[in-house]
Amino acid sequence: MATIVRRTSKNGQTSYRAQVRRKGASALSATFEKLSDARKWAQATEAAIVEGRHFKTAEAKRHTVSDMIDRYCRDVLPAKAPESRRKQRQQLLWWRGQLGHCVLADITPALIAEHRDTLGRGTTQRHTRRANSTVKLYLEALSHTFTMAVEEWHWCEENPTLKVKKPRLPWGRVRFLSDGERHQLLAACRESLNPSLHTIVVLALSTGARKGELLGLRWSDVDLRCGTLTFHETKNGERRAVPLTGLTLALMRQHAKVRRLGTALVFPDPTGTRPANIRAAWQGAIRRAAIADFRFHDLRHTAASYLAMSGASLAEIAEVLGHKTLAMVKRYTHLSEGHTRSVVERMTRAVFGE
Repeated sequence: MATIVRRTSKNGQTSYRAQVRRKGASALSATFEKLSDARKWAQATEAAIVEGRHFKTAEAKRHTVSDMIDRYCRDVLPAKAPESRRKQRQQLLWWRGQLGHCVLADITPALIAEHRDTLGRGTTQRHTRRANSTVKLYLEALSHTFTMAVEEWHWCEENPTLKVKKPRLPWGRVRFLSDGERHQLLAACRESLNPSLHTIVVLALSTGARKGELLGLRWSDVDLRCGTLTFHETKNGERRAVPLTGLTLALMRQHAKVRRLGTALVFPDPTGTRPANIRAAWQGAIRRAAIADFRFHDLRHTAASYLAMSGASLAEIAEVLGHKTLAMVKRYTHLSEGHTRSVVERMTRAVFGE
């Protein structure tokens, strides 16, 4: 049964201590400023215990954050794409170092928020302050482990990270190549000592694929007859197919003629066992092309920007790039304003006439 005791502190403040006792379960208590809140908590807690949903005195005190993270790394991470798996493991190991000794019942939103702030004040290996986007990814990694602990393993009853505010992110970076920069870059790639660099860069520009997706391609993912590439290990975990046309298809057919035997990789390293490392070749091409403030990932932004300026809708851009929602492609809205205007003009003429 539940009991509620009214208390008055020395400074005259009133509070209400609710306590729930059920046979076969340890006593649970909590203090509230309002009597109505105390009654609601007591009623909900009693019902949860009766239904077997209250874990704070059982599973949540039996398992630590280390237990949760270790099980997640063992059972959940292997199903993710290699790059996501590597990054999330690193993020989760940070949380285990901070909170691993705590039992799940002791983890509160306030405790997570405290470590969120510690993470935000920290620096990277390059001695720069950790970005808000990075802090957000760390929180999301921890949040999914708690989601599994709640929904799949029944180790705790709620996910405390859902009550922790995520850092505000700046508007997404949009850096894309001008026509002149594109010509300079492709010329520099053709001059590279790495014979695959030009093909890889053209693929990135025409498909909007990430570097990891391109370098992880296998010949079984390439259909030169139909002109398609299929990316199996993507960031969002979903398979994505993109068309190959024009110069891109011609370059891939040429590349297939000189493909390295004994490896399934389209762009292997000298051993043939791992994807090629194009970092040095890429940086050399950027220097020769004299292009400032441009990263390989910006080729993806360039592809999206070209699509927007060619009249593609945000939904179409999201489909090509493999985004589940339109939020990530809204940064290209201003580039498609001409297309939007023409759509509105056609609608206006149809409804109101000339």
